Amino acid sequence: MGEALKQRLKTQKFDSDDLEVILDIFVTANYLRSKHDAVLSKYGLTSPQYNVLRILRGAYPDGYPRCEIISRMIEPAPDVTRLVDKLVKENLVERFYSDNDKRLSLTRITEKGIKLLDKIRPDIDDLNKLISSNLTKEEKKKLSELLEKIYSDSLKE
Repeated sequence: MGEALKQRLKTQKFDSDDLEVILDIFVTANYLRSKHDAVLSKYGLTSPQYNVLRILRGAYPDGYPRCEIISRMIEPAPDVTRLVDKLVKENLVERFYSDNDKRLSLTRITEKGIKLLDKIRPDIDDLNKLISSNLTKEEKKKLSELLEKIYSDSLKE
């Protein structure tokens, strides 16, 4: 298979093709995450915070309860309440109670949160272009299909 992984991990061979593929996925995920984190840190956000803001923007002007936020996260955070608390402190999101069920706490993005996402967007778009510049449209589609084959069974659970 490829030589880049061998060079990156300073090895000559892998125990199996399966292991090589898994390691390639891990190295790639780490690379993408570090690039993404570097962009977000300029705006004082972590990846999970950014993920929550994007989720809530999709529900705007309504909001979501905590369990719905968790179910939509790329990497579900163990303590979404604390994460949301930090976003509330920064006035990027707000909590409110459902009109239909006063026991149900919802979270929604604020105008300040939307403006921050709008401000971040060009940097994220540039990062996405940089990351995918080595792939054709067909390769991107095929890669997405292949990666989905790996985790799609987990969606049935």
